[in-house]
Amino acid sequence: MKNIKLLYFAKLQEESGRDSEVVITEAETAASLFDELSLRYSFSLDSAQAQVAINEEFATMNSVIRDGDQVVFVPPVAGG
Repeated sequence: MKNIKLLYFAKLQEESGRDSEVVITEAETAASLFDELSLRYSFSLDSAQAQVAINEEFATMNSVIRDGDQVVFVPPVAGG
């Protein structure tokens, strides 16, 4: 089991109802963690639509997560 600190922004913050939390998970990769959270919060995005940063560095969704990591899922940003 891993303790992971999550930060949420934009659409994911709205859908989760929080800006951060610590979760205990067995997820091995960022993608599997996103899928776990998506089931919990019914995210309208799938993992292919988001980017991930682990410990303040952009990573891939296939990146391994470790106990104590800080993970941020970044939804697409629209602007104009």
